[in-house]
Amino acid sequence: MQHFNPLTQQNDTSARFITIGEIMLRLTPPNYEKIRMATSFEASYGGSEANIALALANLGVDSTFFSVVPNNSLGKSAVRMLRSNDVHCSPVILSTPEQTPTHRLGTYYLETGFGIRSSKVTYDRKNSAITEFDFSQIDLDGLLKDFTWLHLSGITPALAPNCRSLIMNCLKIAKQHGLTVSFDGNFRSTLWTWEEARDFCTECLPYVDVLMGIEPYHLWKDENDHSKGDLKDDVPFRPSYEQQDDIFQAFVERYPNLQCIARHVRYAHSGSENSLKAFMWYQGHTFESKMFTFNILDRVGGGDAFASGLIYAMIHRYKPMDMINFAVASSVIKHTIRGDANITDDAETIRRLMDMNYDIKR
Repeated sequence: MQHFNPLTQQNDTSARFITIGEIMLRLTPPNYEKIRMATSFEASYGGSEANIALALANLGVDSTFFSVVPNNSLGKSAVRMLRSNDVHCSPVILSTPEQTPTHRLGTYYLETGFGIRSSKVTYDRKNSAITEFDFSQIDLDGLLKDFTWLHLSGITPALAPNCRSLIMNCLKIAKQHGLTVSFDGNFRSTLWTWEEARDFCTECLPYVDVLMGIEPYHLWKDENDHSKGDLKDDVPFRPSYEQQDDIFQAFVERYPNLQCIARHVRYAHSGSENSLKAFMWYQGHTFESKMFTFNILDRVGGGDAFASGLIYAMIHRYKPMDMINFAVASSVIKHTIRGDANITDDAETIRRLMDMNYDIKR
């Protein structure tokens, strides 16, 4: 039976969104404890692509998630959590031990930072079900044909060779079907090297419409002489408007298929207080958002909330400055919510923050 999201009854868009990736069990010591001190863990589920599906579904967008999880209590619990947040999970594969011999759900441990101590993630996801499944038996054309938007990230191809093939094949099929494709490089140094990430993610660029972030991609100063370096190597982590505009223009000149490029810039005053702003290239212009300063309850998933906010704003045809401010406000709100995803079911809440309206709503 197809899962029904009652929130879509209030939706004013015909967009159908799908994303593909790994969902993991997240274990967090309570009360900002370190793992070596913990005697208990708070269990939840998360993962970049799943976080974006959850956020959009809560805002009323028709959202579907595709993944492989083991057919056991952990895998089924992860699917149950997604479905409880109105994400369509019909395509999710509950794999057997024959299909995925190690038969496990990926796990990660989060030590939540406090004050001057930053948060720390420890992965335990090797040989998870998605990395062992044979995707050649899946009809990817049939999977994607009824959707209007596909979101992918650089995390999934980093997991295993089968996942790299899956992502590249989905990119090509999505282009054939005319889907809008968004891609977030999301480099993870524990999964692959910087050069491996740049090599693969650069291959993805010709198929991408909406690019989240400017790394990890090659943007050579001279395509015929790579020893001259990358254009982005000269740009600081917190660029000026002019510096960011130059990089955006270089991307678009090399990849004219790009319709939008957006990246957020973080200022970490401590482990508990950050500031965020963002830049976006859209319709030939670079836009700079407002700066938001805030206290952090849970930082994980902030980038995913930025991506989901931008996708939501684009689907609903916001004006460019509203698009980028809504995306940053979405990320800021996520930092005040425990867990991986921005579980906010009222876009007006994000718009109020976007306008820096902090008054109580009643």
